[in-house]
Amino acid sequence: MNVAEAIQPALDKIEAMIRGFFWVLPNLAIAAVVLAAFWGASWVARRSVAGVLHRRGREDFGLLLGGFARWGMILFGVLVAATVVFPSISPANLLSTLGIGSVALGFAFKDILQNWLSGLLILYRQPFRAGDQIRSGEFEGTVEHIEARATLIRTYDGQRVVIPNADIYTRAVTVRTAFETRRSEIEVGIGYGDDVERARQVILDAIGRVDGVEPKPAPDAIPWELSGSTVNLRVRWWSRSKRSDVVASRGRVLAAVKAALTEAGIDLPFPTRTVLLHDQTEPADRDRRRHREGWPPAAGSPPEPGPEAHRADDRVTASAARR
Repeated sequence: MNVAEAIQPALDKIEAMIRGFFWVLPNLAIAAVVLAAFWGASWVARRSVAGVLHRRGREDFGLLLGGFARWGMILFGVLVAATVVFPSISPANLLSTLGIGSVALGFAFKDILQNWLSGLLILYRQPFRAGDQIRSGEFEGTVEHIEARATLIRTYDGQRVVIPNADIYTRAVTVRTAFETRRSEIEVGIGYGDDVERARQVILDAIGRVDGVEPKPAPDAIPWELSGSTVNLRVRWWSRSKRSDVVASRGRVLAAVKAALTEAGIDLPFPTRTVLLHDQTEPADRDRRRHREGWPPAAGSPPEPGPEAHRADDRVTASAARR
């Protein structure tokens, strides 16, 4: 066998491939046109969906659904183009192959798909929006953007936190700005010798003049606790729900309450502790009825003898022994 006969099978295969390419070339051109048409249609679908939802105030939701519509249209165009290039492949075979592949992709990208679906549900239900102040787990701040995979919040100290949408959707979230106003509270301790009702009135008058405190619902001051050295009043008021308004009103209320109570002569005592030492060295210490140790003696109990009485008893005993 010479060289020409040895390479002839390879040349025949190359020739067959060239003839097949020219045979499929029209189909490739048609498939390219189909794919380009679906690509343009996907762009129109994305713009249409995003535009409709943007006019309804659902911009983030529109961007997410618009992207889904775009890629769904492109995928459908790829399937149509594949059937044009390879007529022997039926759409049913492509769909069955795609179904098996989607199951494998689902297992491989489970977390990504879970976050995407959670983001879709968050944007659809809208428990909060961009600009709301929320708390999720240990993080609290202002929502900047809700993406397909995660929610971005800016904390009050100027940091950005990226929270996966699945975490937000499956855990409790506190929306601080869900309502226009929010209640704040502090505890104020006054002395046991002060009039509680008068202190309440002084506090309420002072809060009523503070800028940023909402008149309705009205502020209140409730006697709350009898602590070791103070009578505690819980002071509550309402302000605008944004963090800046809450912090500003709290500072003004504290300053106003302190100034008003001081001006009214109401005591703001420090924590104190009383230590009673009884060594029975004073005449008054003999009388248990004059002690204040937390357990008053029974009525009419006789005074206990002091050390002088014990020494007198000892002298009497010694004198009797000498006799």
